[in-house]
Amino acid sequence: MYKQIFNLNKETAVITGAGSGIGREAALILAEYGAKVVLLDINEENVFKTANQINKDLGGNCAEAIIADVSKEEDVAEAVGKIVDKYEHVNTLINNAGVMKQGPFEKLTLTEWKAIMDINLNSAFLMSSYIGKHMIEQNNGKIINMASISSVVANRESQSAYNVSKAGIHMLTKCLAVEWAKYNIRVNSIAPGYTKTGMTKNLSNDSTTESNKKLLQNIPMNRISHPSEIAGMILHLASEASSYSTGGIYSVDGGYLAY
Repeated sequence: MYKQIFNLNKETAVITGAGSGIGREAALILAEYGAKVVLLDINEENVFKTANQINKDLGGNCAEAIIADVSKEEDVAEAVGKIVDKYEHVNTLINNAGVMKQGPFEKLTLTEWKAIMDINLNSAFLMSSYIGKHMIEQNNGKIINMASISSVVANRESQSAYNVSKAGIHMLTKCLAVEWAKYNIRVNSIAPGYTKTGMTKNLSNDSTTESNKKLLQNIPMNRISHPSEIAGMILHLASEASSYSTGGIYSVDGGYLAY
């Protein structure tokens, strides 16, 4: 019974921001467990590189790359149209696309604020709306939103727009979970802690620098994570292992929020 609980054969997963970082790891792990994965990203080089690597490693054509700016409705409509036409079912949506900008609130412009909201929050709205309608028709689906520990704490860094966008993801997750439970759609989110990705190039486990030392002191496990360490939770929420879980915010943060 339990050997098959993570089996994703005959399932299709759509992942935004899939060319690198956590999105890339999501594509890798879901494909390894049998899913066909559709990778959406605005970065053409990264998304095709990731899809090609998956197909090379696993054989066949289990990964497809689509160039799309998921903060724009026309791009989302076109991409989802192609996906729904090609695949019999869309079983899992992972809303992972995101950007970050740090700096004092008083220096943040409205243009910068809107850009962060568009990519981090509005893209999740658009993808959930378009894919969600398909999931409602098939009476089944799983949506995994990439939140952050910054959805529940302000952190020590000044990054108000990012934090607010992730808090919005937190509440979007809960609202959709409640509204769409009757359609057998489970909606959860993951709140990663400090993770080494393209957005966090300055992060390091080197405790000799003062800034890294202070950061690591706030993490009980005393290190930052690699995107691959978020992959296990992604698989859990995409599989039947989480069949009774919806509306949850799952922190993967080395104990950061425990403080």
